[in-house]
Amino acid sequence: MTDRDKVYIVGDLIYRSEKPADWYLEKLRGIKYLVIGNHDKAILENESACSYFEAIDKMMHITDGKRQICMCHFPVVEWNGYFRGHYHIFGHIHNARNRAFQVMKEEARALNAGCMINQYIPVTFEELMRNNQWLREEEAYAEDMRL
Repeated sequence: MTDRDKVYIVGDLIYRSEKPADWYLEKLRGIKYLVIGNHDKAILENESACSYFEAIDKMMHITDGKRQICMCHFPVVEWNGYFRGHYHIFGHIHNARNRAFQVMKEEARALNAGCMINQYIPVTFEELMRNNQWLREEEAYAEDMRL
């Protein structure tokens, strides 16, 4: 990862963390963008932490090569560009296997960016795709074992 890479954080950056946001943001390389999560109040109230971000918003739409991506902390069942093949990246459900997970796992272009799924490190889009595929396969295996 370089200082020129774009890093998108889809919320809950320091939820249950021991250190303040500044400590993590100072160490994280790249141009940072924050998609606000429901546990980001401390960051939003910290002017120093906010200064690390190029942009902060509730939802972001970006182009990555030929891919269009809609990012929101919360999983959205039909996102902007859903019917045109756009991707959706979210984080709110972390690594839970709840109802939201069950719905979103059926959407191949919906990608959970929870840090637990991605070994607590920044990942590329391709790595995010692989990690989500692994998660779906692991869940399918678990379902088979329950039958």
